[in-house]
Amino acid sequence: MIDESTRIRLKLALADLDSLPAMPATAQKLLALRLDTEEGETQMLKLIGRDPQISAKIISLANSPVMGISRQLNKVSDAAMLLGLTRVKSVAIGIASMSHLAQSPAGNHFKPQDLWLHSMTIAIVMRTIAQAMPKNVRPDEDQVFLAGLLHDIGFMALHHIDAVASDELHHQLLLQPKRPIMEVELETLGITHCYIGAQLARHWHLPEEIITVLGYHHPPYVEEVADVNSLVRLVSLAEKIAPNFGIAEHTCDEIQEYEWLELGINPADVEDICAQANELAVQTAQLSGTL
Repeated sequence: MIDESTRIRLKLALADLDSLPAMPATAQKLLALRLDTEEGETQMLKLIGRDPQISAKIISLANSPVMGISRQLNKVSDAAMLLGLTRVKSVAIGIASMSHLAQSPAGNHFKPQDLWLHSMTIAIVMRTIAQAMPKNVRPDEDQVFLAGLLHDIGFMALHHIDAVASDELHHQLLLQPKRPIMEVELETLGITHCYIGAQLARHWHLPEEIITVLGYHHPPYVEEVADVNSLVRLVSLAEKIAPNFGIAEHTCDEIQEYEWLELGINPADVEDICAQANELAVQTAQLSGTL
């Protein structure tokens, strides 16, 4: 188990935002880009093209069955045309951010590639749920993907700050599969990945709605979360539909009817939504080697 000195050191590191890792330059530039001009589109494609890892993952995603594109793509520009510029931008920011924090060696119980699989799965399941929402309340698809890809980045930040503490946490999560994740985190570390992720997001000056997602996706019904932030509810639902994909993250709670109704989704459609989401989650898992 983690000793008290490690807990104190983690809290001190998070209290001092400047001690957290900087946002990678590529992600910073992408986040600042406006895509409503031809120049912005050109700059985005150039930035992505300079990073072989980002380019390869975007092309792999575009060619995967989960995106429903019928023809084979070989260029980022083609992927951007068919997937949409805003979605490609969000995926690129997610890849750049996760890759930057994944430079520490993997542990026995925590592997960055497992978290990437989990995050991509949740993003795709969120997209499936969002498509069933009424258009007037549905969040933009770029927000859905960015929230899904980054919602658990607190795990990656913890691994970056203290790989030993990170590995012990994931060991405890595996040993205690029926306990809510936040209980295990507080008992093991005295802090949660939600808090760590929100602190990192503030340090990176991410949009406020994304900070809220990182901080409150496990307790989505608290006073601090505005009713209008449907992204938090989407993450919570997605993790209940597709639990333990990639990493052990036990929510324990069953989905209640009001959770669907608050997103404007007819409970009669839920069975079909869940079946489609689970099928896409399995397809994403099969693609984990390329994504």
